[in-house]
Amino acid sequence: MDAPAEFANEEYALDRDLNLDPPLARDKYLLPTDSLGIPIAYLAGNSLGLQPKSTRAALDQELDSWATLAVRGHSHGAHPWMAFPSLLAEPSAAIVGAKPHEIVMMNSLTINLHMLLASFYQPRDQRRKIVMEDYAFSSDSYAIRSHVAFRGGDPDEDIIRLKPREGEDSLRTQDVITVLHQRGEEISTILFGAVNYYSGEYMDIPAITAAAHDVGAFAGWDLAHAAGNLPMNLHDWNVDFAAWCSYKYLNAGPGSVAGAFIHERHHAGTLPRLEGWWTNKPETRFVMNPVVDPLETADAWAVSNPPVLIMAPALSALEVFSDVGMPAIHARCLQLTHYMRQLISALDTQNRVHVITPSDPDRHGAQLSIRVPIEPFALIERMYQNYGVLGDARNPDIIRLAPIPMYNTFHDVWRAITALFLELDAQ
Repeated sequence: MDAPAEFANEEYALDRDLNLDPPLARDKYLLPTDSLGIPIAYLAGNSLGLQPKSTRAALDQELDSWATLAVRGHSHGAHPWMAFPSLLAEPSAAIVGAKPHEIVMMNSLTINLHMLLASFYQPRDQRRKIVMEDYAFSSDSYAIRSHVAFRGGDPDEDIIRLKPREGEDSLRTQDVITVLHQRGEEISTILFGAVNYYSGEYMDIPAITAAAHDVGAFAGWDLAHAAGNLPMNLHDWNVDFAAWCSYKYLNAGPGSVAGAFIHERHHAGTLPRLEGWWTNKPETRFVMNPVVDPLETADAWAVSNPPVLIMAPALSALEVFSDVGMPAIHARCLQLTHYMRQLISALDTQNRVHVITPSDPDRHGAQLSIRVPIEPFALIERMYQNYGVLGDARNPDIIRLAPIPMYNTFHDVWRAITALFLELDAQ
């Protein structure tokens, strides 16, 4: 076929990068290079995003404040440390579709899930079930099982784990909604990954959230693979709670500070929560009363002094998102993933691989999960060693390639898929 031959050509990819669809912000990131100084094709930003060039200066600024201001840095300097979380709230709110007072940046992702489940999983009478996807990230599964057990339940009985239909790789929205309606009187809470880490499937957050509310359940979402990847409107969709890390698509650095969203309708309510010093209103925080005087914002779920040396890189990373905007990011995501599918279709003349990520543009972000016929981790390593392409793998037979809109090029995609089939040919 003539058309596939055209876009499978290296010159086609280079021309798109140069003349048609140049990268959004590649010049703002530090690109890993090989031993000759040539940038690798880095398609593992769904695991760890690249370092913004501004990160070192942002971190140095807070180190300088510590060196020159010492304890006065909490209330003085360019970014007084006590107010640092508020600097992160506004750009984070724009990314997930929330109001700034519904956002608090704190802790790590799984800790935030624990903090939120303490409030939003309240089993009573027969309403004791939590609904999740069966192939959720393992840490989510551990957190949910521990909350059920902590409240005296049986994790094997009180967690409803939903699987795709036989022979399919993704959950159908209607199947999820059907289960919620059928078992609604038993369900206390739902907690799904918005984008599944394994398949790359983007779930229908508004439809599933509405169905959970129809049956009287809280709706929560893990946005680890969605924040910075896809446009969302958590506030308008009436999501009750959500949490996310910031070291994948958000490029805030390994183990960086995580985010939490609590819809404003819950801020002044009667939900229980775990509390600490930072739950208190700033104006009464140093009165040291034994009874908390809580904020009526998402910040009430924070418990501790903010980790500024972790938050500073996050602030520098979020500034790039503010400059670019989620609509532009999403548009380029669809361009790059469509091109990747075109290349796979053109080069896979023997049907050796299968993309399990849904093809509908409303059902995926910047990740394609590809089922391969050989051991995936060894394949990824050979693609790196032989062709300078870095993706990642998941057992038993999946490689994940994520063309990140901020810094990946069409040529990166061409290199990745070409390397994949050259390695398969070599077997």
